[in-house]
Amino acid sequence: MELEKVLLHKVGEAIHRFKMIRDGDRVAVALSGGKDSATLLEALLLLQKRAPIDFSVCAFTVEQGKFLRPFEPTGEWLQSRGIPWTYFRDSPSLKLLEDQPDHGCDLCSRFRRRAVYEIAHNLGVNVIAFGHTADDFCEALLRNTMFTGKLSALPPVTWSRAREYRLIRPLVFVTEDITTAYAAQMGIPVVPCGCSQRTGTVRRALRDLFGALEQEHPHLKETMLSAMGNVDTARLLDPRFLDKEIAEREEAFPILD
Repeated sequence: MELEKVLLHKVGEAIHRFKMIRDGDRVAVALSGGKDSATLLEALLLLQKRAPIDFSVCAFTVEQGKFLRPFEPTGEWLQSRGIPWTYFRDSPSLKLLEDQPDHGCDLCSRFRRRAVYEIAHNLGVNVIAFGHTADDFCEALLRNTMFTGKLSALPPVTWSRAREYRLIRPLVFVTEDITTAYAAQMGIPVVPCGCSQRTGTVRRALRDLFGALEQEHPHLKETMLSAMGNVDTARLLDPRFLDKEIAEREEAFPILD
């Protein structure tokens, strides 16, 4: 119960702070087969019963041909719980895997995004929830900083291009040690994806880096999350913010001739 209390507190804080879910929302959880998205689904179902607003929750899974085990046990677990769930075999993704077996993550993500929006349209939902955790936010911050030259991470809330769907990430304050422990405690069947087993990737290198640093700095991810919400634009190198800062200071303290 203590673990569940911690999980719900962190998810509830994210939903409240970023106004992720609103009265009357129809929320679809992107269930990837992993511990994170399954934990998110459980948390939203629990909060649905306790929240002062009315919203519905369902789940869906996109089959792109990369699951390492059959998905049936997860489907049976969902059905036994009475959770509305859609299993979608995405034909374009399966053909892509057949034609270009070595395609990169960007292309796969593009195909998955199209499939997600198609599913959301068919389900009649207006909110799509993804299971990205605090670890993913921190890794994205370092990856973008070190390899793309952009100081950015993941948005907790954003919109689809045509603004039909609000995209939310309620696990932003939840670290993966919590989702791992909670999935084990609940007996949630986990279906790994082949992409998660790849070695020699930037993501794997960053995870190893975090693992080493956290041995001496156990609250590293919490500190990084705090930094993402406490940006000092005057101490960065973007002229858009620096020019604004200078203009505001000159307005407050005009230079006398």
